[in-house]
Amino acid sequence: MTTNAPETMPLTGGSQPKSDPQFANRAIGDRPEVFLMANTLETGGGERQFAVLAGGLSTSALSIQLGCLRRKGAFADGLNGIREFRPGGSLFGLQSQRVRMDLLRHLKKQRISIAHSFDFYSNLMLIPAARLAGVPVVMGSHRQLGDLMSWPRFWVQQAAFHMCDRVVCNSRAGADYLHQRAGLPERKLVVIPNGLPEAAFAETSPALPRKPGQVRVGMIARMNDPAKNNSAFLRVAAKVAQEHPNAEFVLVGDGPLRSQLEREATALGLRERVTFLGERQDIPAVLASLDVSVLTSISESLSNVIMESMAGGVPVVAASVGGNPELVADGETGFLASSGDDDGFALAIGRLLQNAELRSALGAKARSEARSRFTLKSVCQRYEELYWSALMEKTGRRLQHDAEQNS
Repeated sequence: MTTNAPETMPLTGGSQPKSDPQFANRAIGDRPEVFLMANTLETGGGERQFAVLAGGLSTSALSIQLGCLRRKGAFADGLNGIREFRPGGSLFGLQSQRVRMDLLRHLKKQRISIAHSFDFYSNLMLIPAARLAGVPVVMGSHRQLGDLMSWPRFWVQQAAFHMCDRVVCNSRAGADYLHQRAGLPERKLVVIPNGLPEAAFAETSPALPRKPGQVRVGMIARMNDPAKNNSAFLRVAAKVAQEHPNAEFVLVGDGPLRSQLEREATALGLRERVTFLGERQDIPAVLASLDVSVLTSISESLSNVIMESMAGGVPVVAASVGGNPELVADGETGFLASSGDDDGFALAIGRLLQNAELRSALGAKARSEARSRFTLKSVCQRYEELYWSALMEKTGRRLQHDAEQNS
């Protein structure tokens, strides 16, 4: 989806519309209507997180409704009843404004108490519509660090965030970036990590057969963004291959950069030692095939791949950027290397490959950390607490007054 952002954006200026009185008069004991909105339902980390949270929250004391801008992608079939609000080719065109009005009417008709968008495009679509609809609690999401966003995109999103009651960040690094660069007050920023479904912790057979004496190093990342830095993985693999003739390498993911990466692998002399698996849905089984999981991306907020690797008991070697240090305890659950330091990556990977006991110890520690911090159940509980506390903050004074009047 493309956006042709104009120089000005009708998200700022004037006071925010007040919540519709019909919402404030609802008893807090009612089951609040919560509307969650994503961009698409494809196989990216943000889309996966939207899908698992929607499923986890569906059994809560909240009534969950779902929306998206385009109902397409691998997660679409598992989200029954999700409603599409397709804005067309631009979020600022006439079609978009018509759809935004449809969304506004939907929020009012369904008496939504909490509206929460989950990514960049849905932030720009849902937040202003929810404010105009008088929804009491409006939330946005910041699931990337923000350092790679163009200034117009960053500006238009932070303008929307200033209209929110809360902005959920999945890492402390992402929250700090918004506070420092966008001037969002700390009271608006909430850090809740991504959640892992129970399937991420389950024992599973490896997707790739194991061979005696073989060790396998892999990177799981979509091949549509140079920031994922898949090329660095190949350069590091070439260095590791020289010292470890029993090492094989795996790239998991697909996208427009794949053909270029295949050519780079050939040029580095790795074509016979690198397997391109393409897009996979069986990530736990893929991780069960690996001895080391690597992430060379130059920007991350909170990496799902690192979390899934931890849950699978696979030690990680990752770039020390963004929220990665919040996940990887250097030398305890994996290793961190400076972004762009190919030698540092190769050294850390080599250290793991030559020491099976170290791999096992770090993997076990990583798995324990993931189990204690990132289960879907615990993360959904934090979202429930956030939704209820924000709703009480906006409506509690009125409810307390009514209770006193009736006592």
